[in-house]
Amino acid sequence: MEDILDLATQVGRALKEKKLLLTTAESCTGGGAAQAITEIAGSSEWFDCGFVVYSNVSKIDLLGVSAALIAQHGSVSEEIAENMAKGALANSNAHIAISTTGIAGPDGAVPGKPVGTVCFGWASAHVNHTERLVFSGDRHAVRQQTVAHALQGLLRFLEQV
Repeated sequence: MEDILDLATQVGRALKEKKLLLTTAESCTGGGAAQAITEIAGSSEWFDCGFVVYSNVSKIDLLGVSAALIAQHGSVSEEIAENMAKGALANSNAHIAISTTGIAGPDGAVPGKPVGTVCFGWASAHVNHTERLVFSGDRHAVRQQTVAHALQGLLRFLEQV
């Protein structure tokens, strides 16, 4: 796995080159992606803001995620990850958004969603992509893998926009 700060540096270069601003909408990572991004000097040129939306209420109130959608799919789902990313775009000045929602553990598993389940969203005005993965390890390991994958996914997503 690439170093998270190296990934954040690559993300910054790609966003700056495309003259795009990024926003994050994070649940299970608790702002870890935004923290990694803002470790990079000059990130204010390509990072707008981050939303840490740990509770369902905050997902609804801050990002406009539908309560009915959460009830239907659960907060750890690709549908919610997509809506979190879209909501972050709608509530920021950014052009690109990433979102993470998952079960970092050690508790919280539900049928069909074991500890380590994480859903990702990447969004722009015209393109959206989601993914669901299951990571192994303790809470810290799951969160670190999630941040790294969100940034790696963003680099791939930027090739499409």
